[in-house]
Amino acid sequence: MGGPTFDDMTQQGVRWTADQVLALAPDAASRKAGSRLGAAGPWSETGSSGEGTVWGLCKGSGSKPYQTVVDIADTAGPAYKCSCPSRKFPCKHALGLLLLWAGGDGSVPDAQAPEWAEQWITSRRQRAEQKRTSGTAPARSADPEAARRRAEKRAERITAGAVELEQRLADLLRSGLASAEQGGYALWEETAARMVDAQAPGLAARVRELGAIPSSGSGWPVRLLEECALIHLLDQGWLRRERLPESLAATVRSRIGLPTAAAGPAVRDRWLVLAQYDTADGHLTTRRIWLYGEESGRTVQLLSYGAAGRAPALALPVGLALDAEVSPHPGADRLRADLGEQFAPPAPTAVRPEAVSTAQAVARYGEALRDDPWLESWPVTLAGVIPTPDGDGWQLADADGKSALPLGASALSGSRLWRLVAVSGGAPVTVFGECGHRGFIPLAVWPEERGEPVPLC
Repeated sequence: MGGPTFDDMTQQGVRWTADQVLALAPDAASRKAGSRLGAAGPWSETGSSGEGTVWGLCKGSGSKPYQTVVDIADTAGPAYKCSCPSRKFPCKHALGLLLLWAGGDGSVPDAQAPEWAEQWITSRRQRAEQKRTSGTAPARSADPEAARRRAEKRAERITAGAVELEQRLADLLRSGLASAEQGGYALWEETAARMVDAQAPGLAARVRELGAIPSSGSGWPVRLLEECALIHLLDQGWLRRERLPESLAATVRSRIGLPTAAAGPAVRDRWLVLAQYDTADGHLTTRRIWLYGEESGRTVQLLSYGAAGRAPALALPVGLALDAEVSPHPGADRLRADLGEQFAPPAPTAVRPEAVSTAQAVARYGEALRDDPWLESWPVTLAGVIPTPDGDGWQLADADGKSALPLGASALSGSRLWRLVAVSGGAPVTVFGECGHRGFIPLAVWPEERGEPVPLC
């Protein structure tokens, strides 16, 4: 069972939009560079096949053009090959080629693939077929006793780190919050390093955030106390994890930084790709992809990672839907999931998520906090809201003017806000994003006259 093929989509004139292509870019620089290559000028010998391959030669700074080929029909997401030396994935040439194809102006005609492109795509599909027919070889069974001992040893280290962190928080409160301003960031960085040594990366990340709060503006002592209280709550949750309900204990383990595996039956659905964006902490790039199940009505988040300076491998086109299975991870919110088998390439859909008012969005976030006090935000889709200036900031106001949600600080930088305002044009729009205590972060918007979302990140 599958959705429309690439050939069906092309014959019907349905192509990806420029926004969907640019949502695959690993960073803003690639997005800008790819946009410049989305015109026919630097390209030659371009073409596309009914099997989902797009190729072309792009003139670079050297005498030999770069060979670029993209497999759009790959059910694991678009696959790319380029002879350029870039380590970014996809590179600017792959983005430019896709933009040229998405334009639909005849610059990428139907054609027979050249040998260099055909060899790559044939090799890829042969490997995929071998994997599908033979399955994955069973992994060598690990020693369960050794695994148990490693888990116990790590738990002991985390416990020691949690106890030490509790003492440091107590010392801070005893000496007064003003001492945090005098101690500077080095104090928190040293404490975070101790949590890394204790194999508790979740605690380390939260401790590092404390260092940015002192002297961060009016009311910083209150914000510092709030964050210290959440860390204290997480510490105590770990130290008393045996007494917690299993779902809450799973949430505590995840927040501490212990890896979790998908649990429970896989859910097959047509999953609309709502948004995709990357964050970097200097050591790791994390990609977050939000999906909405057309039949299940569930919203889930896929996480993938890349080493510093490299984009994660998983990339899905925003605004399209894929027939696939996802497997949720344990935890109170069950938002995180792993992408399983995909049964057809991504295809257009007119389905939108259930949308709520701004007041209902806040209520849903509050309900989620009841089960996970460390939750930064909750995914919601707002119905009929209008971007409206609010002093030095902006807010999303319900069309009836009765309530509104302020936009978070990160939404006010870059082009995100202005794209949202431009799509709205002062009229109500449907917006998907993350609603949290720092405000609402818009990630995609639906204009009234179009079915697919416009990515904002």
